[in-house]
Amino acid sequence: MNKIVKIALVAIGLIGAVLWFMLPTRAESEADPVGAAQNGAMGAMFMITYLLLAVAVIFSLGFALKNMFSNPQGLKKVLFVVAGFLVAAGIAYVLSSGTDVSIQEMADKGIETSESTIKRIGMGLNLFFILTIVAVGAMLFGGFKKMTSK
Repeated sequence: MNKIVKIALVAIGLIGAVLWFMLPTRAESEADPVGAAQNGAMGAMFMITYLLLAVAVIFSLGFALKNMFSNPQGLKKVLFVVAGFLVAAGIAYVLSSGTDVSIQEMADKGIETSESTIKRIGMGLNLFFILTIVAVGAMLFGGFKKMTSK
């Protein structure tokens, strides 16, 4: 299996190198940017990128789920983390007002929005701040605990 993966990676690397040399030059790109963007080599390189990204995501999620379900303690920790995240998201939603930005101002700038959209954006910002505070607090607590345990 390991040899097959190595051969596949070398083949993809060679295909990528060939496609790299088939890309339009800078002068060609500046002369015809639309044509350069629609270049077949560039499209093929994007397809290879999407393929490799999909493989990486599938294998990462697969192994993570396998390890999570094979260890009951790990599954319990994941459930606590998910519950904590949902609680933080609920608090962030309650804290967002939905009136942070004037809907009329947004409409004047050509951006159509509603109060619920503004409330969700505020929730996302509040959730970011809450999770940042939790992360910094966890780092400080861990450092303090490590300093005082010796």
